[in-house]
Formats: sequence, C-alpha cells, structure tokens
Amino acid sequence: MKVILRHPRREVEVEGPLTVGTLLDRLDIVPESVLVIRGDELVTKDIRLSDEDTVEVRPVISGG
Repeated sequence: MKVILRHPRREVEVEGPLTVGTLLDRLDIVPESVLVIRGDELVTKDIRLSDEDTVEVRPVISGG
C-alpha cells in the first residue's frame, strides 16, 4: 500500500494486508500522535488495510 507521511512529506510502500495499528508499529509511530486517513475516511487502529489502499498519516496538532 502507499503511505503518505507528513512533516516531512514523503511516501513509502508497505506490504499489506495489515491493520492500522500494525502499520503504525512498523513505521515506529505512536498511534496517539497521528490521524490515519483512507480516502475521505478517518480510520482507527483496528481497521484492516489492503495492499491496494492509499493512506495518509497526519500528525495531530493541538493548540489553544
């Protein structure tokens, strides 16, 4: 699957199928620090992704 990462922007290929949680583990990303988006849908760490999916991983930004 194609994974688009932000900050810095880059693309990586990861072999699927796998869950969002497993994907984040493989990329060494803390799940609470990012949002994972497939198409127009925000997906949770238990969702299974296929080899054909394209997902975007965006950092969570908070402020006040």
